[in-house]
Formats: sequence, structure tokens, C-alpha cells
Amino acid sequence: MHPGVHRHVDLVSPRADALTGAPLEALLAAVRTSDTAALSRTDGHFALAAREGNTVRLARTIGLPLRFFVAKMFHGPFLVVSDRIDTIFEWCLSENLGWQFDPLYTRMVPAHHLVEIEQVGCPDPNPVYRRFFEPEIATGPADVVALGADYARATLRALKPWLAAIPADARVALAFSGGIDSTAVLLLARRALEDLGRDPARLFAYTLDLGGGADAAQAERTVAALGLSAQWERIVPSHTDLDLPEAIRVIEDYHPLDVECAAASLLLLRALRERRPDLRYLLDGDGGDENLKSYPVEDSDLTISSVLKNPLLYQEGWGIDAIKHSPTYSGGLSRSYVRTFAPARRTGFEAFSPFTVRSVIASAARIPFASVTGVKMPVAPKRRFQDGITATGSTEAHRRSRTSKAWCRQVFLDQWKERLNVAWEPTRRRRSGNEIPNELVR
Repeated sequence: MHPGVHRHVDLVSPRADALTGAPLEALLAAVRTSDTAALSRTDGHFALAAREGNTVRLARTIGLPLRFFVAKMFHGPFLVVSDRIDTIFEWCLSENLGWQFDPLYTRMVPAHHLVEIEQVGCPDPNPVYRRFFEPEIATGPADVVALGADYARATLRALKPWLAAIPADARVALAFSGGIDSTAVLLLARRALEDLGRDPARLFAYTLDLGGGADAAQAERTVAALGLSAQWERIVPSHTDLDLPEAIRVIEDYHPLDVECAAASLLLLRALRERRPDLRYLLDGDGGDENLKSYPVEDSDLTISSVLKNPLLYQEGWGIDAIKHSPTYSGGLSRSYVRTFAPARRTGFEAFSPFTVRSVIASAARIPFASVTGVKMPVAPKRRFQDGITATGSTEAHRRSRTSKAWCRQVFLDQWKERLNVAWEPTRRRRSGNEIPNELVR
């Protein structure tokens, strides 16, 4: 290994959102020195990378994605960090290292873990993972009213720092279905604005409708009952085709439910951008279903037992040591929140869901689900975002919005085949990992 070489590049820089408990600089120092206790004392979101000698450490929460790729430069490993796969690839191309790249060689930092990577040796050593988020599990009372009040208070507290950080006169958008999660965010965000001395009427709810959508009808009833019809708008785009291949390119993933959701999000947010060019801040209720385990298990390989015995299953997947864990994509909402983050960034929005904040997740984790629901947990019908924007099963738009994992994965691979062909063009220079620039030769 060549001495004196900084063996990593951070293409996104330290980021934080609704952060409380410590300034960003202190968290960066905590990541550099592997101080998980300092990370655990904070709330809100962060995504950080720091180097100490030949060791690079990275940490993130659910709301801010973070990835890395190990290239070979200067006789050794060189870590490239970004929030997107294509950004890493473009950097590799610029350094004539594109021929080393494969999207499936990139790694997503799992949420709520400090990842430590030694930049020495060949082959590359496995990362070391240390948790910094350890919520208490099932310690709350078997009292639905008390549990709900605690969860609502935690969500309200999570909303305040995010809202306080944006301009007081800014309009705030809310992706709104009229369901439990988005309605809770609507009411709690209005309360948070009032507590901050701001006008709650700056919050507007928007519902996508591609024709006869159940969400739009439900949302209209909800805001009418709350007396907030003036703060709601039905969004009917000029075209109603969901572009699934584009959604795959934007979220850089091929999980079909996330692809469908992202395609619907892109349609909504682009329509909003056309109507309100100045709109920047976006709230949603993503993560509410995960926190309260509100997903049907009959259409998956999950059982009630597996859900109850893995309390952070929906947030983090099966865990970093499990056979089903994907290092390329992490697991649970840690993986799938990109369906919210990436479409928002692509269309010029800053998105935030209070349900993804650790204090809110911790409040949900304290719910003794087995005690409240009994041995057999009832499963209520659920309607996903992409299912509520059209008249289910009755329109061509709805049929075109359905897809499969096999199709999504093939589109993903085809898209990357086109890109990687550029890196392997015969005329393009290929830089060897053994090459040392003249300025580094002593």
C-alpha cells in the first residue's frame, strides 16, 4: 500500500436532517472515533463517513441513504462513498476505473449501525458492524390509549426540529391519502407549527388521482370532516402513465412494491412541481406501517411469530447476520425508504417522515404487541399508495402499474449493461490499481 494516501473519497459530505442532541461536527467526530454511545444520544437523521488512519467508518439512519464501493488504487483498496450507485460509477469513470465497477459490488450502510472498514489488505476484509440504536422492546403498558398517546407525542416531537429548520413563510406539502398515517402527520404537523408560533395554514395536503382513485375519495372525506378542505388539493396529472423503468433508474432498486410506489411518487411530485415551482418541503407518512406492523402477512413469507420475535424486522430487515440480508441493499425500511428519498430529490424536494425518526421507532417498539393483540394478531386490509391512485382493477392505468420482481430486476440489469458498456469501450483508458501518479512517487 502506498504510504500517505487518503484511501477514501466522500462524494456527498456529512448530512443531517431534524438532528437533535449534538451538532453535526460532534457526530462526525463520534463516527471517526467509533463512539456509538454519542450517536445513540441523538435523534433525527444523519449520514456520515470519517477516516482515522487506514480505517474508514460510516453510519446512517433510515432517512438518509449511504453507500460505498471499494475500488483498487495505489496498490490497495480505495473506498468511494455516496448516496447513489450512479454517482459512484460516474466517479469511477472519471478516474478511468469504470472497468472495475459493478452495481452489485456496492454496499448500502445498514441503518442504525456504525460500519468500520479497514483499508488494508487484499482481498478486502469484511466490515465490522456496531449498533448504536437499541430501543427497549415491549416494555409499555397493555393500554392502547396510553400507547397511542405516547406514540403521538413522540411523532410531534420529531416534527418540530424539521419544521423549525425551514423558512417560516415556506409552504409545506404533505403526500396525503386520508389514511391513518398521513392524517396523523397532517394533524400533528399543524399542531407543531402552532407550537412554533407559525401559521398551520402553510401546510397543504395533496392527493394523486389517476381516475376513480380510492385515496382521493377517502382524502376528500377526511379533510371535510376535519374542516380542512381549503388545505387540500386533488392532483390529476396531464398524463397518467406510470413510468416503471424510470422509477427503477431513480431508486436504483428492483423490489416491485418500491418500484410501483416510486413511479406513483414521481408522477405526483412532478405534477406538484408544475403547479408550484417554489415548493420545496415535503412531508409524508412513510414508516407508519412499519412501526405498527401494519402489513398483511398472507402475501409474504412472514408469519405472525417471525414479526413478533423480530421487533425491528420492518425497519431493518432480518438483520446483518441473517442469510436473507443483502449487503447491496440492506433490509426493511432501511432499504426501501429510497422509494421516498430518491423521487423527492430527483424532483427538487426535501422529504421527511417523522415515523422514520429513532425516538418514534422506539416508542412503537415499546408497544407489547403480543399483549395488546393476544396470541392471534388481527390483520386489517391495507391499501398501498400505488393501489389507491386508480380505480382498482378497472382501468388500464392500474393494470400498467403492476409489475413483478423478475421484470424489475431484468430492467435494472439492462440499464446497467448499457452504462457498463461505456466503461469497457476499447478506446477508453483503463487505469490499473497498481498505477501510482507521478506526484505521489517519492
